[in-house]
Amino acid sequence: MENLFMWFIIFWTIFLITVMFIGGYFMFRKFLKRLPKDDGKSILDWQEFYINETIELWHDEQKNLLNELVEPVPDLFRDVAKGKIAGKISELVYKEKANEITLDYIIRGYIIATPKRDHKFLKKKLTELDIDIKPYQPLFEQSS
Repeated sequence: MENLFMWFIIFWTIFLITVMFIGGYFMFRKFLKRLPKDDGKSILDWQEFYINETIELWHDEQKNLLNELVEPVPDLFRDVAKGKIAGKISELVYKEKANEITLDYIIRGYIIATPKRDHKFLKKKLTELDIDIKPYQPLFEQSS
């Protein structure tokens, strides 16, 4: 019985340390994104700026499409992914001085904001929605 309790304590300690390292990793990543760059603003500050500048251009249709596209992302990370993608879409719209957020901006922003490994989910979703992905092939190939 005493030996069993000792093994339980060892495994529990390993489990707690592992969970703390995982949590620390994600907290450190968030900390790095909050650090100001040369221009005095952090990545998250710019993301928030672009979204606030284009907030009136986001209509229910565009929000619903964005929600549908980030569906494959696990619930735990979905809000962060949605914020990053919305920030990139808003940046494109802001820099190109567009008057509306179109399907083209949403798809281009999604491709640019996400890692290459996630593009297969986007391609699958766009195929389901009967959206031609041929015009976006160069973006799929160049993004990393």
